[in-house]
Amino acid sequence: MTTFRISEAATLLGVSPDTVRRWVDAGRLIARRDDNGHRTVEGADLAAFARSQIETGGGTGHSSARNRLRGIVTEVIKDSVMAQVEIAAGPYRVVSLMSRQAADELGLEAGVVAVAVIKSTNVVVEIADPARAVSQ
Repeated sequence: MTTFRISEAATLLGVSPDTVRRWVDAGRLIARRDDNGHRTVEGADLAAFARSQIETGGGTGHSSARNRLRGIVTEVIKDSVMAQVEIAAGPYRVVSLMSRQAADELGLEAGVVAVAVIKSTNVVVEIADPARAVSQ
């Protein structure tokens, strides 16, 4: 079973280690002590908690897109026809290409809070830490 230290769980959840500790202390997230006395969270417990925290709202509620990353616009590059918009969503960088007209109508500029709504027919999943991969 994969286990995560509090700091690793915090990184995966996009919060501070102190927030994870408060959730554990409040009984919202299950943690156990390892042989060294450090709190760890089992992968299945972390996944269940993360799933319970997912915001399903946003937008009109009438969309088949389920991948929504809320963040802050960090850069907008425009030419006469197109715009490139960069959003920092936690530790993630999302770049969108759109018409300049759409960017102007949305009022996109650095400092604006925006939601990147992602729908893709092809998503590649990689193991983040191959050392944790279980051989089968």
